[in-house]
Amino acid sequence: MAALIIGADKLGNIPEFLHKQGIEEIIHWDGRKKGMRKMDIPEDIGMVICLYDFLEHRLTERVKKVTKDRNIPCVFARRSISDLSKQWDRCQNCRKCLVN
Repeated sequence: MAALIIGADKLGNIPEFLHKQGIEEIIHWDGRKKGMRKMDIPEDIGMVICLYDFLEHRLTERVKKVTKDRNIPCVFARRSISDLSKQWDRCQNCRKCLVN
């Protein structure tokens, strides 16, 4: 599965965590530029991860709408492995559509 990460300039060890969760491909957008809200989420994305402490507000609103319309799982977390892991588990229990 491919995941789109939106937010943060540097991902640190987040890609390593996601690979362990079964995410094969990671696309990263920093999410700070105003023009980002006009970008389209690629069709082959299986999940969107928003690191919300580094996102422009209107981009967050757009991501919520697009993921809901396209039925793509979307996780909102701070840029930390502990928070991402917690939110990942919540999404996995709720959606039942993520790779283990």
